[in-house]
This record gives sequence, structure tokens and C-alpha cells, in this order.
Amino acid sequence: MPVGTRGAVKGVSFDLLEAWDCRVVLANTYHLMARPGRATIEKAGGLHAYMGWPRAILTDSGGFQVMSLSSHRRITEEGVEFRAPEDGTKHFLTPEAAMELQAGFGVDVAMALDVCPPLPSEKSEIAEACRLTLTWAERCRRAYLGPGMLFGIVQGGTFENLRRRCAEALVMLDFPGFAIGGVAVGESKAAIREVTEVTASLLPEGKPRYLMGVGTPADLLASVRAGVDLFDCVLPTRNGRMGHVYTRRGEIAIKHERFKEDFAPLDPDCACPVCRRHSRAYLRNLFVLKDFSAPMLLSIHNVFFYLAWMKEMREAIARGTLAALEAPPEEKIPDGA
Repeated sequence: MPVGTRGAVKGVSFDLLEAWDCRVVLANTYHLMARPGRATIEKAGGLHAYMGWPRAILTDSGGFQVMSLSSHRRITEEGVEFRAPEDGTKHFLTPEAAMELQAGFGVDVAMALDVCPPLPSEKSEIAEACRLTLTWAERCRRAYLGPGMLFGIVQGGTFENLRRRCAEALVMLDFPGFAIGGVAVGESKAAIREVTEVTASLLPEGKPRYLMGVGTPADLLASVRAGVDLFDCVLPTRNGRMGHVYTRRGEIAIKHERFKEDFAPLDPDCACPVCRRHSRAYLRNLFVLKDFSAPMLLSIHNVFFYLAWMKEMREAIARGTLAALEAPPEEKIPDGA
């Protein structure tokens, strides 16, 4: 799911996403609550109409901001009080308010409000985050009236017993789908994959499993093999804006001097509009010039690449060949490749 935190996938138009058969994008309840606000979105006819995106939308509840805005929030049993870093305005988000907001937005998948602790953290801190997450999940389950589905979120850090306890309690609440939260927040890649595999095994096979905030193309393949169905990650657009490119042969830092006279496409195996038209040398020069089209073009390539990679995995599952599929290498492409 391409990430459109504030209602836009940075650098990539919805026309392109539709042409590439993207079925769902992600937005964020906290940021939309802060700007433009619930009243504006509802006046527009809901988030689909406001964004001009007729396909599915999943909204994160704001639980990630409990971690990312830790210096601007205060957690209580009732909910989370945020002080917006942009202008200092206060926003109080309770489980009930998060449900009311997402229902008002009219999204297809809403997320329960959770507490996402950073790693490393003390086990006692993560256990308290699990306790609040479960308490709030029960309140969310009672409060959410639709129209979309509501997913519960499993927390627990890298502690299997906490993950197990959280997953079992959420399954008892019979959510339509489940998310694996609190990963890729400071732990090692090996820990991310271990937590993903363990947690996915605790969730019902007949309901969607969503891994939040992960990851590289190789991470996605490992997670699909572990039984995960849905993903979001800012890497394609964030790294694109920084000049970082994903290809089937490895990763490229396009600003490097060695690409100054490299007239090959970013990825010879890619059918995206950027690879069909532009060379590495040209794209590097755009970054040198600080032309605003440079981060946009690399974001377009990266999002196309991720969507195509997920499509390839779906086709491999249908053929029964997922075990033989090889992920793109995570190393940088060497000189001359």
C-alpha cells in the first residue's frame, strides 16, 4: 500500500497508481485530524472524494505517532494528548475519537488505536504498551460502526510471550483483520523477520494479516512467506526523494559520481515510465541541479517497482513457485553494473 500519510503519495499521482493497478493507499488519522480536519473531509463527501481516489483507503489510527511524536504527546489511560509540532495546537485522541474520525472519513479499513513503543525499550514499558493496546482495542471494537473493516494491532516488541498474549486477546475480540505493529522501530533485521514470522503464526489464516511499516523488497518476500498479506512502507518515496533507487540487480545511490556518464536506465528490467525514457546520467544530473523533478521521478520508479514486485509474488503464489522466487539483492550495485 503506497503511503499517503496526509492524503497524497509524495511525488506520485493517483492517475499513475490507478494505471499500475494499485488497489489501496494508506493515510494517517492523526495527520488528517490535524490538517485539514474532520469537518473539511466530511464536507467534501469523505476521504475518497476529498483525495479524488475511488479505490480502497486504509487509515492508520495515530498509534505510530505515539512513538514518532513522543516529545509532543502525553499518554493517559483515556487516550493520547498531542501538541502539534507545526503550530502547538492540542489534539486529544481517544480510542472512541479515532473510531469516530475513521468512520467519518469513510475509509475501507480502519485501525484500532494502539501504543507503539520504540526499541530498544524495557520489557516493562513494552508490557504496559501491550496492556493499553488491548484495553483500547476493546473500546475500539465497541465504538466502531463502519462503514469499513476494523483491524486490531498486535504489539509486544521482540518478546514472544508478550506478542502471544496480545495476539490471543485480539483474536478473541474477533476483528475482521489483524496487524503486526511495533516492528522496524529500532531492532535488527533478523529480529524484524523473527517477530514477523512468530506473530503471523499466531493470527487466523482466514483473515488478512498486515505488517505495518515494512520494508525492503527482500523483507516483503520473507514476510509473504511467513503468511503476511498487506504491507505499507515509506521507503519507496522517502528514499526516492533522497536519490536512492531499488532495482532487480540491487540498490543505486544515483547521486554518485560514477553515474555521470552512465546512459543505461535505472533498471534495464523495469517497465516504468522513468526507465523507459531516462538514463541514470540524466537523473543524476537532475539531482545535481536540485531540479524538483528529480525526487519525483525516482519516487515514481520506486513505487512502480514495489507494486510490480508484489504482483510478481502474487503470481508466484498462484503458480506454486513462491519458494523459488529470489529477492533483489540489498547490496549497492557495483561499478559498471
